[in-house]
Amino acid sequence: VLEKSGLEKDREYFVQQSITLENGNKQLPDVVIALPDGKKMIVDSKVSLTAYERFVNEEDEDSKNQFKKEHTLSIKRHIEQLSAKNYQDIYQESPDFVLLFIPIEPAFAIATQEDETLFNRAFEKNIVIVTPTTLLATLRTIDSMWTNQKQQENAIEIARQAGALYDKFEGFVTDLIKIGKKMDEAKQEYGSAMNKLVEGKGNLINGVEKLKKMGAKAKKSLPENIIQRANSSENLID
Repeated sequence: VLEKSGLEKDREYFVQQSITLENGNKQLPDVVIALPDGKKMIVDSKVSLTAYERFVNEEDEDSKNQFKKEHTLSIKRHIEQLSAKNYQDIYQESPDFVLLFIPIEPAFAIATQEDETLFNRAFEKNIVIVTPTTLLATLRTIDSMWTNQKQQENAIEIARQAGALYDKFEGFVTDLIKIGKKMDEAKQEYGSAMNKLVEGKGNLINGVEKLKKMGAKAKKSLPENIIQRANSSENLID
């Protein structure tokens, strides 16, 4: 039933988990189901069905009635024993009731036929009697709670990652703007340096070219377009 509910073992439910109480005593509930927000639900499945088995296999009507009474009494005794364990007090955040699991639907049905107050008497002791059908419905409700919890956690994580991504993108855009400004400044500096090279009378290009013409020994030559630009600037001033 637990496997069919959609819950995952050792994450959303735990089987035979030993719990040490404040007084040092240990409790060993059959199943502990984890609920969202840290809450816990305990399931007990140790109810005896010996008398029920005899009831089913007995053909004598009087004996069947006797075994039915013994079966009902066995469930009542188990309710009393379970109530005395105070499982619901183990966890501060646990619901104030324990689920008593009866694995055979007719076993619960004939007990309630014998004693119609059985379910209510158990409920008064913070015990809810469940069968495979009602337990599965309860567990699927719990699974839906976990699904909603996970969706909420995913939504929070998506919002967190989206915020972090936006912050990084803002930083990237800011850096691009800084790079653009640096490029504009570099372009201006480049233009200023080129002006010193080729603009005006006695510019640096013409100056070094005159040195070459006067006999300076150089193995390389400046680009022709730079020389022409320098000459044009100087001729224009003249």
